Amino acid sequence: MSTQLTLIETSAVEADRIAQENKLIDEALHILDRRLFTCGPNLTSPDAVASYLKLHLAQQEHEVFGVIFLDARHRALAFEILFHGSIDGASVYPRQVVKRSLAHNAAAAIVVHNHPSGCTEPSLADRALTARLKEALDLIEVRLLDHFIVGEGRPLSLAEHGWL
Repeated sequence: MSTQLTLIETSAVEADRIAQENKLIDEALHILDRRLFTCGPNLTSPDAVASYLKLHLAQQEHEVFGVIFLDARHRALAFEILFHGSIDGASVYPRQVVKRSLAHNAAAAIVVHNHPSGCTEPSLADRALTARLKEALDLIEVRLLDHFIVGEGRPLSLAEHGWL
């Protein structure tokens, strides 16, 4: 009889341990889902992107260049300022944009820079850079959706003007 009691006690202890492990596994899966599948705002319209970028770049006193990395559903994975410049320019290296796009496993990207002068009119250099970035990102199958210039008023979208 004592053997049966020990077996029952062992089964109860084992069942309790399994229940605790299952609870721990469920919690770990919840954490994994949150880390892997929780993204930032869904940036599907130029107005949504313009507002997002204005908040991030309007106060910069020198020129900066950043990228919003997006998943396949155009949800923000990350926003990074990759390059810092002076009051009237910043050096941008497509290689670094490609490298960070791969690091984020991005499906698409929106690039942005600010003009501390307030003028959002793109220079010829801005338009040439956009073309170079588009070519570089195309090689790794990351779509360049837009290039915004943040200054006074509403940020300018190069895509909306047909310059992408």
